[in-house]
Amino acid sequence: MNPKILAIIPARGGSKGVPRKNIRDLAGKPLIAWTIEEAKKSKYITRLILSSDDDEIIEIAKRYGCEVPFKRPAELAKDDTPGIETVLHTIEKCPGYDYVVLLQPTSPLRTVEDIDECIEFFINKNIDFCVSVTQSEKSPYWMYKVDKSADMKPLIHLNEMVTRRQDLPASYALNGAIYIAKVDKLLQERSFLNLNTKAFIMCRENSFDIDTELDFFICEQLLLKRKKK
Repeated sequence: MNPKILAIIPARGGSKGVPRKNIRDLAGKPLIAWTIEEAKKSKYITRLILSSDDDEIIEIAKRYGCEVPFKRPAELAKDDTPGIETVLHTIEKCPGYDYVVLLQPTSPLRTVEDIDECIEFFINKNIDFCVSVTQSEKSPYWMYKVDKSADMKPLIHLNEMVTRRQDLPASYALNGAIYIAKVDKLLQERSFLNLNTKAFIMCRENSFDIDTELDFFICEQLLLKRKKK
């Protein structure tokens, strides 16, 4: 029996780093449209919905074929509202699903192949929680804390100094593109991240997350290049 999979795109109206970024034009269409269009191509997602407090975002999402069964309450759209609260609220509003997939609109380079391969990995491994990661561009083994006296202290202590990147252990960072969990397990843990979470590795080119104007510019250039191909 195929599992019932609920996919959620969270998009609140407030955004300080890049104002109104979720509906800002990115390479010819609103930022949020890139995630909606790729998610709608998935062969596994049963239902795709938007969670938003913003009327304009809701209208644009509907225009691109995303279902919006409710408007997110204002108390769940504040700057300090934990993201998991939005997911739990959506599960409560839309019960009856086996798995939940969180797709943040700030990852416009994520493809349907990334989504479906992550779901396949999740199902085939029979795991409870999975998040997408990408190999770190800068190694944490070469990162330092700098105090007021300009003294450097390594974040991670090694027994000896490593001067070649190839000799460093591979490190991975959350890329914010895909989060998956079994609904019953997520309701228990109230987090996608715990000791049982597995990593789905994505390529660097598809892993950009928009937090700043520079991120927006980089993603736009990469999408325009992709469209030319």
